Amino acid sequence: MDIILQYFDGCPNWKVVDERLVALTEGHPGMVVRRHLVNTVEEAERVGFGGSPSILIDGVDPFARAGETGGLSCRRYLTPGGYAGAPTVDQLKMALFIE
Repeated sequence: MDIILQYFDGCPNWKVVDERLVALTEGHPGMVVRRHLVNTVEEAERVGFGGSPSILIDGVDPFARAGETGGLSCRRYLTPGGYAGAPTVDQLKMALFIE
Protein backbone atom coordinates (compact mmCIF):
# COMPACT_ATOMS: atom_id res chain seq x y z
CA MET A 1 0.00 0.00 0.00
CA ASP A 2 1.44 3.34 -1.07
CA ILE A 3 0.57 6.18 1.30
CA ILE A 4 1.45 9.76 0.37
CA LEU A 5 1.15 12.55 2.90
CA GLN A 6 0.85 15.82 1.01
CA TYR A 7 1.46 19.00 2.98
CA PHE A 8 2.81 22.52 2.94
CA ASP A 9 4.92 24.10 5.66
CA GLY A 10 2.38 26.83 6.43
CA CYS A 11 0.06 24.35 8.14
CA PRO A 12 1.32 22.45 11.22
CA ASN A 13 -1.47 19.82 11.17
CA TRP A 14 0.51 17.59 8.81
CA LYS A 15 2.85 16.70 11.69
CA VAL A 16 -0.04 15.16 13.65
CA VAL A 17 -1.08 13.07 10.65
CA ASP A 18 2.53 12.06 10.03
CA GLU A 19 2.92 10.82 13.62
CA ARG A 20 -0.35 8.88 13.41
CA LEU A 21 0.51 7.29 10.07
CA VAL A 22 3.98 6.26 11.23
CA ALA A 23 2.54 4.66 14.38
CA LEU A 24 -0.26 2.89 12.48
CA THR A 25 1.95 1.50 9.71
CA GLU A 26 4.70 0.28 12.02
CA GLY A 27 4.89 -3.48 11.71
CA HIS A 28 3.14 -3.44 8.31
CA PRO A 29 6.01 -3.79 5.80
CA GLY A 30 3.61 -3.54 2.86
CA MET A 31 2.62 0.00 3.88
CA VAL A 32 5.03 2.71 2.81
CA VAL A 33 4.50 6.32 3.91
CA ARG A 34 6.02 8.99 1.71
CA ARG A 35 5.84 12.72 2.24
CA HIS A 36 5.25 15.25 -0.52
CA LEU A 37 5.89 18.90 0.23
CA VAL A 38 3.71 21.10 -1.99
CA ASN A 39 5.43 24.46 -2.44
CA THR A 40 3.41 26.48 -4.95
CA VAL A 41 -0.15 27.11 -6.05
CA GLU A 42 0.79 25.76 -9.47
CA GLU A 43 2.05 22.51 -7.98
CA ALA A 44 -1.07 22.27 -5.79
CA GLU A 45 -3.25 22.53 -8.89
CA ARG A 46 -1.10 20.07 -10.84
CA VAL A 47 -1.24 17.34 -8.17
CA GLY A 48 -4.85 17.99 -7.12
CA PHE A 49 -3.81 19.01 -3.62
CA GLY A 50 -6.81 18.99 -1.30
CA GLY A 51 -5.20 21.15 1.36
CA SER A 52 -2.72 20.41 4.11
CA PRO A 53 -2.54 17.69 5.16
CA SER A 54 -3.92 15.40 2.46
CA ILE A 55 -3.52 11.65 2.50
CA LEU A 56 -3.48 9.58 -0.68
CA ILE A 57 -3.78 5.82 -0.34
CA ASP A 58 -2.77 4.11 -3.56
CA GLY A 59 -3.48 7.41 -5.31
CA VAL A 60 -6.94 7.95 -3.80
CA ASP A 61 -7.92 10.52 -1.17
CA PRO A 62 -10.28 8.58 1.13
CA PHE A 63 -11.33 11.79 2.87
CA ALA A 64 -12.23 13.79 -0.25
CA ARG A 65 -15.63 15.41 -0.18
CA ALA A 66 -17.53 16.60 -3.23
CA GLY A 67 -17.23 20.31 -3.84
CA GLU A 68 -14.22 20.84 -1.59
CA THR A 69 -11.22 22.56 -3.07
CA GLY A 70 -7.78 22.70 -1.57
CA GLY A 71 -4.79 24.71 -2.56
CA LEU A 72 -2.23 26.08 -0.16
CA SER A 73 -4.53 26.10 2.85
CA CYS A 74 -5.07 24.06 5.97
CA ARG A 75 -7.57 21.30 5.47
CA ARG A 76 -10.41 20.51 7.87
CA TYR A 77 -11.61 16.98 8.54
CA LEU A 78 -15.04 16.09 9.82
CA THR A 79 -14.49 13.87 12.85
CA PRO A 80 -16.94 12.44 15.40
CA GLY A 81 -15.99 15.36 17.67
CA GLY A 82 -16.51 18.01 14.99
CA TYR A 83 -14.08 19.60 12.57
CA ALA A 84 -10.37 19.08 13.20
CA GLY A 85 -7.07 19.62 11.42
CA ALA A 86 -6.47 15.88 11.11
CA PRO A 87 -8.51 12.69 10.88
CA THR A 88 -8.71 10.67 14.08
CA VAL A 89 -6.64 7.54 14.62
CA ASP A 90 -9.82 5.46 14.14
CA GLN A 91 -10.62 7.23 10.86
CA LEU A 92 -7.10 6.53 9.62
CA LYS A 93 -7.37 2.88 10.67
CA MET A 94 -10.56 2.54 8.65
CA ALA A 95 -8.96 4.20 5.61
CA LEU A 96 -5.93 1.91 5.88
CA PHE A 97 -7.99 -1.23 6.61
CA ILE A 98 -6.19 -1.77 9.92
CA GLU A 99 -7.99 -3.32 12.84
